[in-house]
Amino acid sequence: MKSLRIGIAGLGVVGSGVLDILVNHLERIERAGANLCVTGISARDQAKDRGVTHGPIDWYADPIELAVCDKIDVFVELIGGPEGVARHAVTAALESGKHVVTANKALLAKHGLELATLAEGAELSLCYEAAVAAGVPVIRSLRSGASACRINKLTAMLNGTCNYILSQMTHAGVSYEDALREAQQLGFAEADPSLDVGGDDAAQKLVILAMIAFDSTVEYGSFPVLGIENLTSNDIAAAGKLGYRIKLVAVAERNDDGYELRVHPALVDKHHSLAKADGADNYLIINADPLGQVSLAGPGAGQGATAAAIVADLIALSRGTGGPVFNTAAENLVTAKMLPSKTRPARFFLRLTLKDVPGAIAGISETLAEHGISIDSLIQPSVMATGDNSTNHDAMVVLATHVTTEAEMIQAANEIRQKPFALGEPSLIRIEDFS
Repeated sequence: MKSLRIGIAGLGVVGSGVLDILVNHLERIERAGANLCVTGISARDQAKDRGVTHGPIDWYADPIELAVCDKIDVFVELIGGPEGVARHAVTAALESGKHVVTANKALLAKHGLELATLAEGAELSLCYEAAVAAGVPVIRSLRSGASACRINKLTAMLNGTCNYILSQMTHAGVSYEDALREAQQLGFAEADPSLDVGGDDAAQKLVILAMIAFDSTVEYGSFPVLGIENLTSNDIAAAGKLGYRIKLVAVAERNDDGYELRVHPALVDKHHSLAKADGADNYLIINADPLGQVSLAGPGAGQGATAAAIVADLIALSRGTGGPVFNTAAENLVTAKMLPSKTRPARFFLRLTLKDVPGAIAGISETLAEHGISIDSLIQPSVMATGDNSTNHDAMVVLATHVTTEAEMIQAANEIRQKPFALGEPSLIRIEDFS
């Protein structure tokens, strides 16, 4: 067991939680057999009351000065962002011989290979359990528990904000706008929620998981990402009538030709455990040989969960555990060959608003048939939710297809949209089937 001196840069909600555990709850650390001492802190405002009582700890106005000082052994970066001060401080810490613990998913998704190469070259640790799913130990499970396995597929819900919004729309029947507003009031969503609801937060986390799972580098921005902003109460209700719930899923899959990554809303069978994970929880399903299928679930955000994950990394460092930053040494990571998701077979949900005229359903069926798409089920809900600009003379048609490709489905939906009986934009969502 090593005694470690800790420097913390960034004393927001998470940083304050980490400081509180390390200063005021040392019995937890001691029970785990670790010896940790905070010797330096840095944040924008030294005078701000953060609700944490602590003794004399050196203050650094410049986080980079803290990162390189000789009074710390581990630099904890909680500043955030893929560039700027966060990147410079982490790089400086590694170059000056300091271990690094971070919760910065954006930094790792964009510069993970560079930082892993730097850390491993200096025989240092770069730990990041809190960067994905906060208190759910998904990183440790992939790097340790599943390290002897061939991981074939990861299916996950990685954004607590989106899961909370979709849960409220499903169970409370509220609109997307009202659910988002409530999430902001509760602190689940930022004032500018675009990173979360647009799917980018989940995509950054998926890059990190895929690099571990597939021993490969994955370029952020190299796969499709779709958020939940355009989902309506009608989508939620119609999916429910078909026996599904809508979730924002992140999928990374291996096959013989390469890898497929995608983030998007999906219909999930309402009886599946992933569909039942509500609120701000995260959920991860690992499919691997010879392990089989393993699921992990729990709080994916919040001060307590994220701070606990940071301290868990510090305890692991004190115990002397290490290894490659990802599952394989950075120098042995290969570039992932990305496959287009539009060519992969899948089933789809299609919701249409139509003029209530004869022949409309037949026109839809004919267009789908021209693209080799058959209908698995079709319903015509008698009442549409408000807020979709519908009138008493409109009709809603909802259908689920048999297996086709996304490319064919998009083309068919576009052709249906141009029919004289079609109103507005169709809602097209992939159905995520679990074997």
